Amino acid sequence: MIRVGRRFAAAFLAALVCAQGQGLRAQSRQETDGGGAARRDVRTVTIPVTVRLPEREPQTELRYLDALEVFEDGERQEILSTRGAGRAPMTLAILIQDDIVSSLSSEIKGIANFIRRLPPGSRVMVAYLRAGSIQVRQKFTGDLERAAKNLRIPLSSAAVAPFSPFASTRDALKRFESQPVGRRAVLLISDGIDISRGFESSSPASGFDLQRAINESQRLGVAIYSIYAPTVGAANQNLVGNGQGALNRLSGETGGRAFFQGTLAPISLDKFLRDIDSLLSRQFALTYLSTHTSKGFHKVRVVADISEGEIYHPSGYTR
Repeated sequence: MIRVGRRFAAAFLAALVCAQGQGLRAQSRQETDGGGAARRDVRTVTIPVTVRLPEREPQTELRYLDALEVFEDGERQEILSTRGAGRAPMTLAILIQDDIVSSLSSEIKGIANFIRRLPPGSRVMVAYLRAGSIQVRQKFTGDLERAAKNLRIPLSSAAVAPFSPFASTRDALKRFESQPVGRRAVLLISDGIDISRGFESSSPASGFDLQRAINESQRLGVAIYSIYAPTVGAANQNLVGNGQGALNRLSGETGGRAFFQGTLAPISLDKFLRDIDSLLSRQFALTYLSTHTSKGFHKVRVVADISEGEIYHPSGYTR
């Protein structure tokens, strides 16, 4: 996320230009000059970008910016297109850790209604993070009612705790590969605690599976919105802090946002879901032409000409 504080110039648009980018996995091609001579290899990259204006701005209409710029590794890149926002369809995965506390069972109805409110044409997957492989209750479908009905209350048993919530999240992210490039997001409800490789693996700074989940999300252009929920059994406060820190890093580095209510289970998820719904209504898929084709991490920065507000976008991606 980046905070911006410059003059703002915004115009209402009914729709955005349809993108033809193919995401981070698109084939590289050669850019040519006027005489047709090859200059350098380039590649299209698609990232999720969310613009959040102050609460006093109209919340029912998204204001698009006429001076958006993207920098990769410090160099300005050419924006090819923006796609969606507002009521444009999106691809969303609902991921729930199966051993979260039973008090959150009553929140399933609210999550179901959240799914039903998605824009028409959206595609939704419902899955549970648990021991072994993830349990997919509903593959990606455009039938929002069907997806909502395939939610179930979590088992709330330590016996089904996942080996690593982030390894499971990464497995779920791979299923976006078969989906259209465009607006993509994950709603993750988890404690974020990963001790699969010892206590050190729970650290937000050094978690192995956490980093792999971040890399996969950035590669596929998926913003992760996470909600902290404690799991059954008493957890030490250091682990709770690490779990929340890990969720915060996962969301922050993928263009999403993390939500907490102290270290206890939220009394209700309604406010969090409303906030996420508001953020998703402002999310669009931005496709630009990357001039950096080397292997490794490429840092991304998005700036816009607005007076105040927030811009959420991935910190970069690994090629």
